[in-house]
Amino acid sequence: MPVIEYKCPNCGSSMNFDSTSGMLSCPSCGRQDNIETIQDPLTQQVFTEDEAKEYQCTSCGAVLITDSQTSATNCSFCGSAVVLGDRISGKLAPAQVIPFAISKQEAETAFQKWCRKGLLTPRGFMTADRIKSITGMYVPFWLYDLHNRVEVHARATKVRTYTRGDYRYTETQHYDVYRKIRLNYVKLPVDAAKKMDDELMDKLEPFPYEELKGFKTPYLAGYIAEKYSYDERELLPRAKDKISGYIDSYIASTVSGYTSVSYSGKQIDTTMKQADYVLLPVWMVYYDFKDKEHTFAMNGQTGKVVGKPPISKAKVAAWFTGIAGVSFFSLKLVSWSMGGGFW
Repeated sequence: MPVIEYKCPNCGSSMNFDSTSGMLSCPSCGRQDNIETIQDPLTQQVFTEDEAKEYQCTSCGAVLITDSQTSATNCSFCGSAVVLGDRISGKLAPAQVIPFAISKQEAETAFQKWCRKGLLTPRGFMTADRIKSITGMYVPFWLYDLHNRVEVHARATKVRTYTRGDYRYTETQHYDVYRKIRLNYVKLPVDAAKKMDDELMDKLEPFPYEELKGFKTPYLAGYIAEKYSYDERELLPRAKDKISGYIDSYIASTVSGYTSVSYSGKQIDTTMKQADYVLLPVWMVYYDFKDKEHTFAMNGQTGKVVGKPPISKAKVAAWFTGIAGVSFFSLKLVSWSMGGGFW
């Protein structure tokens, strides 16, 4: 089974991708190699079986057993970073990758800072001292280029009210509205990993797509990577669903200025012009609080954190009490200004 491991030419240690320098780095002697100059050893073998598979670590000889979705991992015995070449070659090879820009230490610091901002979270959670683990993961996404042809039929009205002499008039004008629209969306991301929470991944957007690079296996060294569970055709309905709200908003913007609009027909024809398989960087943060594990995700380029923190009932009650007190005081001020008693 092809296992790709990058050994340091100087000391023989396992090399990892360094998010700070963007280089393949040796943690032992400090050697750094430019990834763009490294020959990629991918074979043309394609892995298509949906089952666990055995690999052998080239550093210690231990047997690695991974599920069918994993394409890069670390040896659980010696810690060496290994890339499973047959799972990222041929039709399973990503077209591009956005490398990590935030190190594990930076991710932990950023998460702790984020926890302290929670206005309604328990004080014990805000200390962020119960982080169970932080895992760097390349999540598979499809980036869609979608072209949309839209035709809309609607009935609209404009209502005008005016006074003439002793009479007040209401004038209603009726319109037939027709719109023919072309809308193109590029680099629309949809995560393709079965084990990842779709809502969590959606909230991590946007990713800086100007940082996309041609895929090379050294970018995966030291991180976990997943291969896609669904192809671009299977996820196309979800991609269409993601842009439906934007299309509706754009249609509404083209028929503004009316008092009322009633749509009688709306036809949207969506064509997939292109779909690229890419890997995007995500730090998965697992946090233990009161015997319950909370899962958070961090954009590995921007540092954006998403997830649902626990809520303090005491803080919520205090917040509502404060709002009620301010409202009561405001009403008393209004009463006093109108001639009523202040208390």
